[in-house]
Amino acid sequence: MRSTHEELVRSFVSFVVLAGLLLAGGCTTFNHEWADASNTPVPTNSLLGRWEGTWSSEVNAHNGNLRCLITPNKDGTYNARFHAIYRKVIGFGYAVPLELTETNGAFEFSGHANLSWWAGGVYCYEGHVQKADFFSTYRCKYDHGTFQMTRPTQSPK
Repeated sequence: MRSTHEELVRSFVSFVVLAGLLLAGGCTTFNHEWADASNTPVPTNSLLGRWEGTWSSEVNAHNGNLRCLITPNKDGTYNARFHAIYRKVIGFGYAVPLELTETNGAFEFSGHANLSWWAGGVYCYEGHVQKADFFSTYRCKYDHGTFQMTRPTQSPK
């Protein structure tokens, strides 16, 4: 009879390989859309478009790079597609529908997304954008922290 430890290790390795393949495909799509969005001018008084910066956990001090693409939905909400880097090498992407209000050129937003049990369950977001500064808090059952981003500089053609 095989040892339980061996079976657990094999199962874990299989899960990591499968998750890596699934996430890599999503990363490729995000990177393509990120590059395409660099060619679209965005008004300075808008939440739409590309954002980049960092995320930071206030629970365990984990942190990493963060990029986001925000697009409008037909129902008046906005779709925020995030791509976060964990431990400098592991990429993770997901989308959050945002509801927002605008007052004097500043935007306040909130939203939530279920990132599955293995990523912490339901995450709730609240934040604001003013000019080129994006700030958000996030909270789930096991973690909470912040996102801080700005508009990326345009790449030379």
